[in-house]
Amino acid sequence: MENRTAAFHNLGCKVNAYELEGMEESLRRAGYRIVPFTEKADVYVINTCTVTRVADQKSRQMISRARTRNPRAIVVACGCYANTGKDVLIREGVADLILGNNQKSHLLEEIEKLLEKRRNDPDAREICVPDINKGVFEYEENGPSEKEDHTRAFVKVCDGCNQFCSYCIIPYARGRERSRDPQKVIEEIGELVKEGFREFVLTGIRLTSYSYGSCGLVDLIEMISQVDGVKRIRLGSLEPSAVTEDFARRLSAIPLMCPHFHMSLQSGSDTVLKRMNRSYSTDEFLESVGYLRKYFDDPAITCDMICGFPGETEQEFHESLEFAKKAAFYEIHVFPYSVRQGTRAERMTGQLSKRIKAERSEVLRHVAAGLKQDYLSRHIGKDAIALLEEREMVNGREMWTGYTPEYIRVLYESDQDMSGRFVSGQLGEIDSGYMHLKS
Repeated sequence: MENRTAAFHNLGCKVNAYELEGMEESLRRAGYRIVPFTEKADVYVINTCTVTRVADQKSRQMISRARTRNPRAIVVACGCYANTGKDVLIREGVADLILGNNQKSHLLEEIEKLLEKRRNDPDAREICVPDINKGVFEYEENGPSEKEDHTRAFVKVCDGCNQFCSYCIIPYARGRERSRDPQKVIEEIGELVKEGFREFVLTGIRLTSYSYGSCGLVDLIEMISQVDGVKRIRLGSLEPSAVTEDFARRLSAIPLMCPHFHMSLQSGSDTVLKRMNRSYSTDEFLESVGYLRKYFDDPAITCDMICGFPGETEQEFHESLEFAKKAAFYEIHVFPYSVRQGTRAERMTGQLSKRIKAERSEVLRHVAAGLKQDYLSRHIGKDAIALLEEREMVNGREMWTGYTPEYIRVLYESDQDMSGRFVSGQLGEIDSGYMHLKS
């Protein structure tokens, strides 16, 4: 396989990106040379996403693009859309190999099987779908972690979801909740520290469901904080119901914990949350946020919000807008509702037009921009420590960029190589969504 080339393309979340790096590494160890997805390759691997209809479309587009680049290549579709859209992929006949999420660790093995078939019959173009949904989704060690600029690494600690929100297909694509052995997590982080990483982001489809024996999420974080060389710990998306006062208090006692929390909200209207099958009310959400603000000094609270859920009235949308202001989020990730085939929401009455969803999304984004400006303004003049990552051109000037513990993106002026270095200073003026950090 020394002369074989492979190209990878990832769509979707950090969990998907984490798993793609593991697949890439498995082929590299087997002698494949990894090339950019834009080049001609012997094998193309598309790690698909199915969180929205647009994600489905992009997944199919990238699979078709790979086939166009090299009609003789082995094209592999894996991941969430490979699970939920298997029948469509088989019908379109563009992919040669379709692997579900529970089979990603078998990528090399399945490619070799397909190559053997082709050696025996060079004209064979049979689509291989090896028991894509057979059995239980097991936790797989898909490392190494996804890395950003050799400063921050994302570490997957759990997978799957048991919630079955009415709009979401992910439980069908990723299976039931399961967690990773904490010792494996600690070992991986120890190796990443040796590579120079200092900041670690814990990720998972439903992070707060982490439970391995007697070890819960906060227990795991406390263990990670003891690893020599770890300087910062961040968390992925949190379920509001899991953020109790004890949870917030214990987190605040961990010096390496970044005061930046992404809360899974989805709507600021109680009636919409009920239709979504979310397990909390807006009052309960605010209570959880209140605990974080009690134990951390002005933490950055971010969230996801969906606009135009089936049946969403003008009044319900107005409630969401007012709730966003009341919660005073740092950032809001805004999504127009996307119909997912096979979910309860698909069958609900009151489906809104694309125009209404787009208009409401734009209004919410405008509110979100104002809230972010308010948060950044409160930090002008405050002392901060930032982990610098790379040089970027911002408004015609080349500056170092990085993040504070609150995930405020900063600009720092230096002619030296500052990548991976911590710098302290005072936060100054706001510039295109950044804040200047001056020593």
